[in-house]
Amino acid sequence: MIVGVPTERMEDEFRVAIAPSGVQALTGNGHKVVVEAGAGLASGIADEDYHDAGADIVKTGKDVWESAEFILKVREPEGPELNMVSGHTIFSYLHLAANEKLTRTLLDNSVTAIAYETVQTEDGLLPLLSPMSEVCGRLAIKVGAYGLEKISGGMGVLISGVSGVPPVKVVIIGGGVAGFNAATVATGIGATVVILGISPNKLRYAGDMLKGRAVTVMSNRANIDEQVVTADLVVGAVLIPGAKTPTLIDTDLVSRMKPGSVIVDLSIDQGGIAETSRPTTNKNPFFVEEGVVHYGVPNMPGAVPRTSSFALTSATITYVLELADKGFDGAVEANADLRRGVNIHKGKVTHTGVAEAFSLPLGSL
Repeated sequence: MIVGVPTERMEDEFRVAIAPSGVQALTGNGHKVVVEAGAGLASGIADEDYHDAGADIVKTGKDVWESAEFILKVREPEGPELNMVSGHTIFSYLHLAANEKLTRTLLDNSVTAIAYETVQTEDGLLPLLSPMSEVCGRLAIKVGAYGLEKISGGMGVLISGVSGVPPVKVVIIGGGVAGFNAATVATGIGATVVILGISPNKLRYAGDMLKGRAVTVMSNRANIDEQVVTADLVVGAVLIPGAKTPTLIDTDLVSRMKPGSVIVDLSIDQGGIAETSRPTTNKNPFFVEEGVVHYGVPNMPGAVPRTSSFALTSATITYVLELADKGFDGAVEANADLRRGVNIHKGKVTHTGVAEAFSLPLGSL
């Protein structure tokens, strides 16, 4: 099979879909890998590194799309890429439930779209989302700290506090991988931390692992309101695989938050946890709404592309090899995890969350 790796087109997206180790694994199995020149430079990976691993380096993204049948990306196709998607199999973070225009474009062009974020194991784990969720969770406290600085519009406080001055209160909504990692960093620097979640098992795990340094609370409307209005930093880390994120913080609640407090909305890819959230960029990550600083960078791990690209390759390569070795039909028949990851195939929506988001019929593979 010919596997193509174009340079990412999204603004401030510095990751690349595969590291040289992944290329070597594919070429070692007899597959051809075509990489756009410069695709890995922002992640510290030179074209020579890819060439040495067995890849063919081509000049443009168009060359990649025209050469390869199977496209590996980090983020969804956009801009000129949308004119080249027809008939391809794309394996990428797609977040289609928050993007009707892209969904319909892929449907109209007979694209097979497999979303990293919806590849799911029998026990509910999301193996291809977890590494980026870990990165996002750990970055959330760092960017939240910047947001709390006066220059960003924040109240001008230090998360950890100092002798004689108490630390800030960090409220994390969502007890999954991202939320737990955010809590790990926040407790590690001395913040007062509250985690809200809907899974008693995940809350129990977080409480045990953090050795009582975080308070765990069941997530419901009353508890969210109570915790958010007293928070200095809110981290939104809610995920419903393949579906739009529910709005848990409405504009009225934002207006009752402390002036200069911060919302870091890790759920912005799927629509955002706050009604006032909107996508931002790594170059201009913050805006102020209702007196509250908001952060909503959809491609947050792109801020640390080398770490993120290598972590992504480690997670995806087993599935990539299976798709390349067996072809789409053979791979999804043999691997239920991959089958759950298919969002669109042969002009049909095949994922419940995407179908429900846009009232589209649900097809089968």
